[in-house]
Amino acid sequence: MIAIAGSIAQRPHRPGHAWVFLSYLLGFRQLGHEVLFVDRVDSASQGRWLTETMEGSGLGGAYAALVDGGEETVGLPRRQVAARLARCALLINVNGFLTDAELLAAAPRRAYLDIDPGFAQIWEAQGLADTFAGHDDFITVGTNVGGADSRVPTGGRRWIPTLPPVLLDRWPPVPGGSAFTSVGSWRGPFGPLSHDGREYGLRVHELRRFLELPARVGAPFELALDIDPEDGRDVEALRAASWRLTDPLAKLACFESYQRFVQGSLAEIAIAKGLYVGTRGGWFSDRSATYLASGKPVVAQETGFSKALPTGRGLFAFEDLDGAAEAAEEVRANPREHAAAARAIAEEHLDSRKVLTGLLERLGVE
Repeated sequence: MIAIAGSIAQRPHRPGHAWVFLSYLLGFRQLGHEVLFVDRVDSASQGRWLTETMEGSGLGGAYAALVDGGEETVGLPRRQVAARLARCALLINVNGFLTDAELLAAAPRRAYLDIDPGFAQIWEAQGLADTFAGHDDFITVGTNVGGADSRVPTGGRRWIPTLPPVLLDRWPPVPGGSAFTSVGSWRGPFGPLSHDGREYGLRVHELRRFLELPARVGAPFELALDIDPEDGRDVEALRAASWRLTDPLAKLACFESYQRFVQGSLAEIAIAKGLYVGTRGGWFSDRSATYLASGKPVVAQETGFSKALPTGRGLFAFEDLDGAAEAAEEVRANPREHAAAARAIAEEHLDSRKVLTGLLERLGVE
């Protein structure tokens, strides 16, 4: 059994976030493993979203959420969760989300999966927080963490890099589309950081650098952007620069509408958080993996990921406005060629069967 601890319930009606965890759960099940998902809920609406997501994904009977961190649960009762954890080959604790001491201790082997490379490592280096304690292995989607040019502190740990897995059968290629799109948050749950004399910002700070992109390319650019009403000036600036803005909670709150948005695109324009860009940790988006699998080229801001994935056809890494515009124009000029290359990258490098098999092999888990 492989257990995953994460936070589907914590972000209701955000199917893109849920896919982060479902890709691992369904991917491991596809490989023949029994799976278990452990979450926590703080409200009835969170519990309903988790139940709807898990049951709708065919994972009924394979999940539990601790209610307010206590004995009550949604899904499997706590005693069954502890019993299943005790016989699992591996517990993958995403960003250290599971903190329940009893349940953590029940798992014979605990791996920390870092999906936001740089944040927790810098917090630890500065003595602000330690989410790594109590884990045996350390995995990161920062494919360049530990590399010579990476500024992500390693804390003296051996970090095992992994690319995000994507379920190819759940994300088939779909032809067509006219707009460059993406889905994301303007600021996100974490604030900017300073470390070793460098300032690291968020997506908001990077997006402001690329306001002129739609005008430079002359194509539709649409963001399903989770942005606070207090950022009204930024909304006005984006719209004035011809960025189309969609409210993801209003338009993409179910799995079907989210997938239609991704697969109805021409390509993804992936602008990263400033911390990912500045630390060169090699972060690559799980969302971008679904675009590629869908036959949608990805024009992505460089974070160091180009050392792990081929670029230039189907996937582009840009550093500045000129590079982003040039890549977008190339996609527009040769859409079929880059659509086929995008799917080929997903098949070769991101297929959940290959990614998860390789991860278990590097961990030494049968």
